[in-house]
Amino acid sequence: MKNLKYWLLLACLIALPLSAQNIQEDIENDNEDSVAVADSSIISVQKRDSLTLPWAESVRLTIERMLQSNMFATSQVGLMVWDLDADSAIVKYNERQTLRPASTMKVLTAITAIDRLGGDYQFKTELCYNGEVNGGVLNGDVYCVGGFDPRFNSDDMQAFIESIKKMGVDTIRGSLYADKSMKDTDRLGEGWCWDDDNPVLSPLLISRKDVFIDRFYQELTRNGIYVTGTTGEKRKPENSYCIVRRFHTIDQILMKMLKESDNLYAESMFYQIAASTGNHPASARSARVVENRLFSKIGLNPARYNVADGSGLSLYNYVSAELEVKMLRYAYNNNNIYLHLYPALPIAGVDGTLKKRMRGTSAADNVHAKTGTVTGISSLCGYCVASNGHHLCFSIINQGLMHRSNGRAFQDKVCTLLCEP
Repeated sequence: MKNLKYWLLLACLIALPLSAQNIQEDIENDNEDSVAVADSSIISVQKRDSLTLPWAESVRLTIERMLQSNMFATSQVGLMVWDLDADSAIVKYNERQTLRPASTMKVLTAITAIDRLGGDYQFKTELCYNGEVNGGVLNGDVYCVGGFDPRFNSDDMQAFIESIKKMGVDTIRGSLYADKSMKDTDRLGEGWCWDDDNPVLSPLLISRKDVFIDRFYQELTRNGIYVTGTTGEKRKPENSYCIVRRFHTIDQILMKMLKESDNLYAESMFYQIAASTGNHPASARSARVVENRLFSKIGLNPARYNVADGSGLSLYNYVSAELEVKMLRYAYNNNNIYLHLYPALPIAGVDGTLKKRMRGTSAADNVHAKTGTVTGISSLCGYCVASNGHHLCFSIINQGLMHRSNGRAFQDKVCTLLCEP
């Protein structure tokens, strides 16, 4: 009987490592279409490890196991998680590999813009004229001066009309001009696909369309204001008078730019950065110079990256998970930036582009992050609070995906792991 007990005990001891090996084989045999199932197994391993390992070490080991999924045999990922309270990295994997960020590029644009322009910056559109007003007649030309405000709409246009009516003007004996000199004449960003639904890069828009001066003429006529001249494009003279100025705040632009991932708003922000250099007209090159200076400021070599646009539409953007994390860390440590950036980021399971993601998990209403999606690419970067109360920032860039849902599933699992108790 004693011998039987001995052999039974020996068989149990031998079986234990085999069980662990089977778990590992299940992970390694995972394929792209079942990544979520495999990750569930990995999370259960993490919970077992957490009984004996410190939280940060347990998270690191679990993510390392997740990275053994077969989806990474045919795709790339750059990942970095930073503990903002301990000021140290928790996880790093291919963090310096340059990858296309998709719309997480908007986070870099936003941080640079707030840092450069300030939180009280305004996006302006002006109505000006030259000449003089006599007996209800404006003898001179009228200029609509664009400052690349993507929110300018019909209500703002009506304010332009009302300002002319308040002057007692019923006749404009002159022409109507669109002043688009704020930026260069490029209407597409570098590296944009011609057949995409691209935003129009005009500094004078109404309701997102480049038809401002035609709409202005129509509204004047509809309100009984007669124009004797023609319409066209021309820079306003230095001696012109400003009748009215319409503006929107940087927070209004940030909210739609990040929550809804609006490309037009991001490009508008990009060109505000460019215009702040004083170069006239503003160009993408000028914006890159400012952004590269900030990369140097946070301790990275800007020559390692390529900034093509502000929205992430371009195929020529190349950044790294390390760059995104260090920019997020810079913003977190600068209240003037963080107070404007954080509220504009989508919230997992709540709003924006994360509204339908991570619902029912510990990451819901915790993760505040920007998504990124273009063909073959899925990315996510932002902030969350760990179960130990520490504030974290992270960047995950998946590239070369045949099915972007696999990238999202991986990102959601990482975020859930970071947030769960």
